[in-house]
Amino acid sequence: MAERSQYEELARQISTMGAVKRGLSRLLPAECPSGSAAVLSLLHRYGEMRMSRLAELLAVDMSVTSRHVAHVADRGWIERSPDPDDRRSRILRLTPSGEAQVDELGRRTADMFAHHLKDWTDDDVGQLNALLARLRDSVGDCRIARTYP
Repeated sequence: MAERSQYEELARQISTMGAVKRGLSRLLPAECPSGSAAVLSLLHRYGEMRMSRLAELLAVDMSVTSRHVAHVADRGWIERSPDPDDRRSRILRLTPSGEAQVDELGRRTADMFAHHLKDWTDDDVGQLNALLARLRDSVGDCRIARTYP
């Protein structure tokens, strides 16, 4: 187990990641703010889903999710169709235009990282990816299960 000071430094480093997120947000086209980009990204990653599942993945309430979904639906990036198992619910899925938007967002993000991390080796980037994935898996969803003192 690492020393407590290591965990304190980790907390400081993670709190500064907001600057990275803000940099990523500045890359987004004006018509696709960060909430919309998150909706598109999650639908791309997990496939079609109900609004309730999307709200859970976004970690926001249904009213916020509804606004994001309305925004991307108005632009033709997703379609909403009745859920065959529950006609009151809607299934959300990306349209071809939505897939193209996801591809564009991915290109912008990759280009930004390539520019700012140009002096990093492939191994450096690979290690960061692996460690961030490990951190995410180890911490899980802290809002739901607080198992620490």
